[in-house]
Amino acid sequence: MSVNAARLPAIEAAKQTSSQHTAPQSALSECVTHSVRRYLADIGDTECSEGLHALVLREVERPLLREVLAFHDGNQSRAACALGINRATLRKKLAAHGLL
Repeated sequence: MSVNAARLPAIEAAKQTSSQHTAPQSALSECVTHSVRRYLADIGDTECSEGLHALVLREVERPLLREVLAFHDGNQSRAACALGINRATLRKKLAAHGLL
């Protein structure tokens, strides 16, 4: 949002933002965009105590790990490769999210 811009209702902001994009968004990007806009509209001016970035990463990582692991039939080596992370890192993240 520019410095002098007034706060728009969520629906108007969504229309305006989507018309500003020149390249098409991926389905995943569109899903994230929609979810973040809805979340921001829901909380209004309320502060997110942990920060929005940390909140999104926390909320997204667990289902991402769960789904990639399931897609690879529980094979952690293949799942780690698909995620672009080391198998030990994957195991650490799975344990942290209670997925082991």
